[in-house]
Amino acid sequence: MGSNLARNLASREGNTVAVYNRSRAKTDELLAAHPEAGFVPSFTYEEFAASLSVPRTAVIMVKAGAGTDAVIDELLTVFEPGDIIVDGGNALFTDTIRREKAVRSTGINFVGMGVSGGEEGALLGPSLMPGGSDEAWVTLGPILTSIAAVAEGEPCVTHVGHDGAGHFVKMVHNGIEYADMQLIAEAYDLIRRGTGKTPAEIADVFAQWNDGELDSYLIEITAEVLRQQDAATGTPLVDVIVDQAGAKGTGGWTVQTAIDLGVPVSGIAEAVFARSLSSHPEQRAVASDLPGPADELQVDGVDAFIEDVRLALFASKIVAYSQGFDEIRAGAAQYGWSIDLGAVAKIWRGGCIIRAQFLNRISDAYAEQPDLQVLLTAPYFVSALERAQDAWRRIVATAAAAGIPSPAFSSSLAYYDGLRADRLPAALIQGQRDFFGAHTYRRIDREGTFHTLWSGDRSEVAAEDTH
Repeated sequence: MGSNLARNLASREGNTVAVYNRSRAKTDELLAAHPEAGFVPSFTYEEFAASLSVPRTAVIMVKAGAGTDAVIDELLTVFEPGDIIVDGGNALFTDTIRREKAVRSTGINFVGMGVSGGEEGALLGPSLMPGGSDEAWVTLGPILTSIAAVAEGEPCVTHVGHDGAGHFVKMVHNGIEYADMQLIAEAYDLIRRGTGKTPAEIADVFAQWNDGELDSYLIEITAEVLRQQDAATGTPLVDVIVDQAGAKGTGGWTVQTAIDLGVPVSGIAEAVFARSLSSHPEQRAVASDLPGPADELQVDGVDAFIEDVRLALFASKIVAYSQGFDEIRAGAAQYGWSIDLGAVAKIWRGGCIIRAQFLNRISDAYAEQPDLQVLLTAPYFVSALERAQDAWRRIVATAAAAGIPSPAFSSSLAYYDGLRADRLPAALIQGQRDFFGAHTYRRIDREGTFHTLWSGDRSEVAAEDTH
């Protein structure tokens, strides 16, 4: 990904790119493979710094963690105040906050930048989410604009916010990506079990969906994956891939951070947990004989069932994005960032993994109402959910009755219903908490905080709020 980003930079008019890798062999290999790039090779940090014009700009593309700190420490010995260090890896945003504070004390700018699009996106045009100082953005803005993806005539890059804001937004992007992928997998599973269609036939369904409101990169590549035949066995590739999904941490970070912020991201969380469950074959093996429904899924009208799945997918996808934007808004408030949610939706329209046609609708919603508290309540999404909800409920009920796991579908629906409920059973939970731990409660009929003397005469007394 680093070499492709360097090639992208070098291909843009006016850019000259110096490259350094701790392995000289890898640098030599890159130069030999791409002489057209005109790379300026460096074999020490001193040579690398000397090859750059002032203010120097270095983009680090290494595995997040200790390696990033090690490269930063080396660059600090050869860079000067006003220079810029950009971390383009998938760093945890709190690490970026720490690094930015430490580097800033030297007079050097540090920028944590989310990069989405994979290796292909890095070469052809990624979605870029830089944080960092306003000063750094003055230099970086034109450089990053030159290499970013372009959607509807607009570059997919914006100055997200200061210090860790860029990596925070990239983290949430990846969390939404987890949910999107899990939802698509559940849709595929339901169609296959319910209709008996082959993967190739289901690929045609997804290709058709990609021509409508579900138009997105992930729907597009799903059709490609389902069409692929395994050369060795002649069977669909999806049938010979082990059903254990990997993860690299950003989805889990999204959920952990949401918990800390008190933001419900249940659809994203269930997608993370579904991958975890898939990756425990030893538990699945011993539990395979647990009782389940006697009858398998039976579908009367195939076309109607597939349309129900499509609508359930669209509704659940709306929930995933809404939850993700809720987390970004809460993170901005917590860490003092000024993040334009509409601008974030725009830069996700091209280059990134979750690029989708309906991001325009999200951008429009925030343009019309910048202080929108719940994305689901924007008029377009209210209409979409009203149109989809009956099908959504049928699919969740059908899957449950047939014993087919659909955690992302069902948790998204439960979130939707919880959000719209006039009253939740949380009142009972507060009563329980007060009983066993004197955690107090508030009342609906008067101001104040109260505690019932459960172990005494059960009278109610005013109390200090311990919520």
